[in-house]
Amino acid sequence: MKLSRLGGMLLFLFFASAAFAQKGGIIRGNIFDSTTGEPIIYGTVVLEGTDFGMNTNLEGFFSFTDVPAGTYNLIITYVGFENYTEEITIENNKILYRNLELSPSSVQLNTFNISGRKSKARTEVTVSQLSVSASELKALPAAGDPDIAQYLPVLPGVISTGDQGGQIYIRGGAPIQNLMLLDGVPIINPFHSIGFFSVFETETIKSVDVLTGGFGAKYGGRLSAVVDINTRDGNSKDFSGKLSTNPFMTKALFEGPLKKAENPQDGSMSFMLTGKSSYIDQTSRSLYPYAVAVGGGADNLPYSFTDLYGKLTLKSGNGSKLNLFGFDYNDRVNYEIADLNWKLNGFGAKGLIIPSNSNLIISSNIAFSNYDIDLIEDEGFDRTSGIQQATVNFDFSYYGLNTDFSYGLFFNTLRTDFKFRNFRGITINQVSNAAEMGGYFSTKSTIGKLIIEPSVRGHFYQAQSAFSVEPRLGAKFNATDNLRFKMAGGIYSQNLLSSVNEEEVVNIFVGFLLGPEEEILDVETGNFAESRLQRSTHLVLGAEYDLTNNLELNVEVYNKQFGQLISLNRNKTEATDPDFVAENGDARGLDVSLRYEKDQFYLWSTYSLGKVTRFDGEQVFPTIFDRRHNVNVLFSYKMGENNKWETGVRWNYGSELPFTQTQGFYGNINFLDEGLNTNVGLSNPELATLYSTVRNGGRLSPYHRLDVSVKRFFKINNRNTIEAQLSVTNAYNRPNVFFIDRKTSERIDQLPILPNFTLSWSF
Repeated sequence: MKLSRLGGMLLFLFFASAAFAQKGGIIRGNIFDSTTGEPIIYGTVVLEGTDFGMNTNLEGFFSFTDVPAGTYNLIITYVGFENYTEEITIENNKILYRNLELSPSSVQLNTFNISGRKSKARTEVTVSQLSVSASELKALPAAGDPDIAQYLPVLPGVISTGDQGGQIYIRGGAPIQNLMLLDGVPIINPFHSIGFFSVFETETIKSVDVLTGGFGAKYGGRLSAVVDINTRDGNSKDFSGKLSTNPFMTKALFEGPLKKAENPQDGSMSFMLTGKSSYIDQTSRSLYPYAVAVGGGADNLPYSFTDLYGKLTLKSGNGSKLNLFGFDYNDRVNYEIADLNWKLNGFGAKGLIIPSNSNLIISSNIAFSNYDIDLIEDEGFDRTSGIQQATVNFDFSYYGLNTDFSYGLFFNTLRTDFKFRNFRGITINQVSNAAEMGGYFSTKSTIGKLIIEPSVRGHFYQAQSAFSVEPRLGAKFNATDNLRFKMAGGIYSQNLLSSVNEEEVVNIFVGFLLGPEEEILDVETGNFAESRLQRSTHLVLGAEYDLTNNLELNVEVYNKQFGQLISLNRNKTEATDPDFVAENGDARGLDVSLRYEKDQFYLWSTYSLGKVTRFDGEQVFPTIFDRRHNVNVLFSYKMGENNKWETGVRWNYGSELPFTQTQGFYGNINFLDEGLNTNVGLSNPELATLYSTVRNGGRLSPYHRLDVSVKRFFKINNRNTIEAQLSVTNAYNRPNVFFIDRKTSERIDQLPILPNFTLSWSF
């Protein structure tokens, strides 16, 4: 009944907005790069002499509603492009659509230009939201080519536990509590086992939005954070590409038009295809023989992976388009103690419709993905996991004079197949199917200096027969032109679980399960929990201050309350023992960032203070990713004629990570096979670890690392450029501890100094 009411409300809003009466006229359009056909993101659009002004969205779209009839100058500016000015005439109750192109320029823009980022900060709520551009990604000193996996830990509130198999933790949330999206498709485990690389190809990325907390109702099904990655459409003007090679891998990108648009009002068809394949397992034998992998004993870094991604884009002359895409990713590790393999593949379609008779944008997404992982151990504790997902989404966005609103419907199906055998010989096996569905509504209003964005999400979890109503709120107050105060908060829920053991820093195998359908014990009350869903609440307060035109300060404090967290019972000793246990916890902290940008110089520095704890019914303890202090400093500088030289430096410091200390060892005798007839005297039991009763009571040593890079660009002609990059990861060879083998007391460090040379050809 609740779902039907929600669906009815959203359907009513759709028809109501489509017929929304206008007092004046409407001007809207799409803005593209004249050389590639790609949308201009966060470009500034104003009607000269009026209060009408906004930034284009990810599709290069803008819209002004209720514009009084008359003649105006439409002015469009964007850094690095020629200003565009056009005289337009607005008529009452009519829509004027313009499909426009901007031409690149090296000339400094005039005073009409406001950086997209600053303009967005003044007109959008953007609490705990960091937008990362492709140019910022490429400025990062990287092991091999720049990658989002190496950039995310630079952001405030983001913690990485290691260079090898390390996971990303965002403001107290475990990796499974972060929603990773690629063109709207949820991606399970997007990071390769060598922690420098993700499945996402940097050259294809159009935008990355990292929402570390307090995000709106458009996103759901996760407790902590969102990383929303969108790819480019591919060059619709000319055939182009890039080839790159280094000691880690080789990759290639090809893109171009299948049908060119002769002018901005014509339709087009373009493609993009990219792939990369690693061979560090081979090259490390000679180039990095001193590097020791997790588990030790190998004479190489035993990591290999292959990633493929393809996209076909069809655009109409009015800004509507259809994207068809597919991907195939795999990862292989041959540790001395185990073999790990995972693969992820899928496909989807994403449509954008701009109706000619309403001020709406309609987008839709349909996709399917399949993820499988298996771990084959020498000791016989084999583990497998698989998850299949199908998603269907419809989103509607309306642009008004002082009020925008959006709403949508979603439907997801999930199937998980999980098998785990613990050190006690007990097998936990789960095969589950579930569906999730619901909708959301969000509105944004500007009232003087106040921007307010309330939203609500209705999320039905079929497996738990639970309907979750999740109100959210974001707000920003523009106190002055340079000072802004902001807040955000909301309620969040999640069904999906992971098999990660948060008592161990190293988790080679990460499996996935659906939440239990049986009753769950509430550790705080000792009674059955009222809900079988995982839940959290967020509260974020902050301020933004433009110290100068080039210097920006951002400060945020946050509190995340994890009311219920469900995890696998890894200590199950009997078949009748529960498969799952419940905990609760919280995360609180302070994030500070300072950004300086002027001419060829870029500086980005962050400091994060955080505390993440859990309560298991007996004790409050820090999580394995409870890093209290984290500092990042990143800068890049371009120099020489036509900026042919570029240097980059990144330094990271992280305070000690906690772990559960070893109290002793015992012989783990297996009584399951022979029962009471087991001969204890003749048994040869495996050595098992006796952990301290104080969970995560110890701390590893601090982590710090310096990465540097130097690039040189050789422009052959207007179409061909050679790029040579020399980079060094862990430049002063800091021996950062990863973990200590409990049985042998052998220390395993993170990766040592790794020099690298990359050669790329863009054409």
